[in-house]
Amino acid sequence: MRSTHRRTKGLAGIAAVAATSLVLTACGRTDSGAGGEAQSDEVSGGEATGTIEVWAMGTEGEVLQDFSAAFEEANPEATVEVTAVPWESAHDKLAGAIASGETPDVSLIGTTWMGEFAEAGGLMPTPENLVDEADFFPGAWQSTEVGGTSYGVPWYVETRVLYYRSDLAKQAGWDEAPKTWDELKTFAQDMESKAGAEYGLNLQPGQTGSWQTMLPFAWSNGATLTDEAGEEYTIDSPEMAEALDYYTSYFDEGLSPTRLLDPGELESGFAKGDYAAFISGPWHAGLVEDAGVKPDQYEVATIPSPDGEQGSSFVGGGDLAVFNDSDNADSAWKYVQWLSEAETQTAFYEEVGDLPAVQSAWDTGELAEDEQLQVFGTQLETAVSPPAVPTWEQVAGSIDSITEQASKTDLASQEAVAEMQSKAAAIGTGL
Repeated sequence: MRSTHRRTKGLAGIAAVAATSLVLTACGRTDSGAGGEAQSDEVSGGEATGTIEVWAMGTEGEVLQDFSAAFEEANPEATVEVTAVPWESAHDKLAGAIASGETPDVSLIGTTWMGEFAEAGGLMPTPENLVDEADFFPGAWQSTEVGGTSYGVPWYVETRVLYYRSDLAKQAGWDEAPKTWDELKTFAQDMESKAGAEYGLNLQPGQTGSWQTMLPFAWSNGATLTDEAGEEYTIDSPEMAEALDYYTSYFDEGLSPTRLLDPGELESGFAKGDYAAFISGPWHAGLVEDAGVKPDQYEVATIPSPDGEQGSSFVGGGDLAVFNDSDNADSAWKYVQWLSEAETQTAFYEEVGDLPAVQSAWDTGELAEDEQLQVFGTQLETAVSPPAVPTWEQVAGSIDSITEQASKTDLASQEAVAEMQSKAAAIGTGL
């Protein structure tokens, strides 16, 4: 199979995007903070005008200025000014701008920051008729909602799937990927005993970000993190404890290493056959091929679940938001709407490889033709975002720490989950 995330695309197709209609009808808004039923200020019809100041991070920030030329061509009275912001300083820069009232008009916002910045009063609610929620992957849209109100629009997404050495799987007697938890456990055992792998499945044994691998097992088992209103944490449940117990069993049984691997060790070990499988995002296709894995030696598959239905995964990526202090909110929303068009998202994928948040963008071109990419698209249908609450990153840190204890010590899963709940309750949701 082919790699999914090579950033070698050109600007082909941008001209067609410029013709996208930007006419938006009006909608109303009442002033309220996060958790209300407010709508954004009225968005007029017609073309965008004036200067639209935009902050964007990473590769997106590097290419967005040139990419926006198509928008400016369709809106000759508008000028887009993009400032590239390093990811490592982005959170503090955004928080400081909101506190001082010196924000841009639009910014890329990491999905796990939405709750914090919305609750701080920095973000405008999304106009009700700006876009159709149903056009987006459900988990991606969920990342924009704080207390029942959306404060942005999903721009690009990523999710995690199961990577496995298909050639080794055949040696072990597997012609297709495991679909249930029982099958996944047997698969990992067979990859060691029959195909010679040192570890059948590499999972993250705690430390920063391990919740992104552990929680999909919990979500697949029916666990929730908060109540429907997002006001109380609901981590302490039989479903969560059962999922954590299953997750840590891989470390207990020697099927996954209990240490974090060194940089590059997973990719080289996957190429050597030492690590038979792992869970990760679309960027890893290029990394394992660079390490020497041939395209016909590995496959990707959706995450298994207890009952064989498609399991859940973590959905991340970036959202677009307009700030309450914007000097040109009307045109800023039109720019966000343009970036949310399927044609624009397809063109942006062709430029940088970002996976579109709009589902219809996956119906044509390489996204529709590449079997590997389609697995990620399928996984996105059931992927889940963490709750968009202001305190999520604090709670995530405690989940990481307690997951590590459960993975490396004899801490029972029920006790671990109860401790997660206790710490989360003490922190609160912030709503």
